[in-house]
Amino acid sequence: MRHIDDAERRARLAVRHGLHPAHRLSDPVAATRAMTALHATEAATVHLAVHARTEGVSPADVDRALYEDRSLVKQLAMRRTLFVFPRDLLPAALGSASARVAETQRRNIERDVERHGVAEDGASWLDRAASAVIAHLSATGPASAREIREAVPEVTGTMTVNLHKAYGGTFQIAPRVLTWLAAEGRLVRGPNAAHWRVNRPTWTLMADWLGEQPVPLDSAAGYAELVRRWLATFGPGTVEDVQWWLGSTKAAVRAALAEVGAVEVSLDGGHTGWVLPDDLEPVPTPEPWAALLPTLDPTTMGWQGRGFYLDPIDVPYLFDTNGNAGNTAWWDGRIVGAWVQDEDGAVRVVPRRPLAREASAALDAEANRLTEWLDGVVITNVYASEAMKQARLP
Repeated sequence: MRHIDDAERRARLAVRHGLHPAHRLSDPVAATRAMTALHATEAATVHLAVHARTEGVSPADVDRALYEDRSLVKQLAMRRTLFVFPRDLLPAALGSASARVAETQRRNIERDVERHGVAEDGASWLDRAASAVIAHLSATGPASAREIREAVPEVTGTMTVNLHKAYGGTFQIAPRVLTWLAAEGRLVRGPNAAHWRVNRPTWTLMADWLGEQPVPLDSAAGYAELVRRWLATFGPGTVEDVQWWLGSTKAAVRAALAEVGAVEVSLDGGHTGWVLPDDLEPVPTPEPWAALLPTLDPTTMGWQGRGFYLDPIDVPYLFDTNGNAGNTAWWDGRIVGAWVQDEDGAVRVVPRRPLAREASAALDAEANRLTEWLDGVVITNVYASEAMKQARLP
């Protein structure tokens, strides 16, 4: 059995993720395809993740791929998380991970509509609401959630939950209906009504946005294609890595691995990993490299088992309690700290421990590159890590 040690795993991510300067990618689509998909929960992550893997690509170039060319599309999928997919991967996602999310969302909305007295029959209420939203957007084109709620009485309704907790309160049902319709692939997040660093989508029909309605693959084929792309990006990985990333079951993962002909390899620590059948050749170790990656970057979030690039004692400082990664600083395939900005937008690296002179110089150069690219724009992070919060204290 082929053995792939931790050093080679780090070499693979340096090259395949476009993080090593000698292997940067040409454009937003190439950068996204290299990562299978980009996390998009925080709007700025998409643009920053592309920047980290390219040269000479501006925020406007990313916006153009998202909103003009529409070669990249935002879609709720794995783990009920918003991603940006290359357009050709949508059928696989819609038939598998997105369909799983949509089914769960539908059940939850139906239950809550009945529980909170919005309607006695949650299923019938949701079907009427969906039809009304589709009809409205067919007539008007893109609209914000608020505009839809005000114009479509069928989605009127609120629910009050968890008043004794910080995240409790009274909430409109309409955004949940839109989220469910998007998971189903009937709606899509269209033009962004704010600066690229802010998520303020307008909603539109998927068929109108793309000029056609993507036809979902069946569930098994969809999962197989997602796993094939994941292995090309992140392999080797364990069954647990793939299951966590997909937000699916081990049975679905094992079926997908068999479908794509994945091959077992041994990993450091006695673990078993999987790679594609044509991916057994050794990957040479590149020269040392530095990178600054954004909150929820797909490299940071690509595996459940992160010991080959992350010291476990650093996890509480670089991830929140829900496992969301903040901004990270990388040196030669390992996370060594975080990065923050000052009020003028200058980027500063926050190492977890003293670094060698070569590492400090390379990370400072990346900080200068990112500062110049941001051109005064200051990013606000919902998922700021403890290291980021501490660095911002007076």
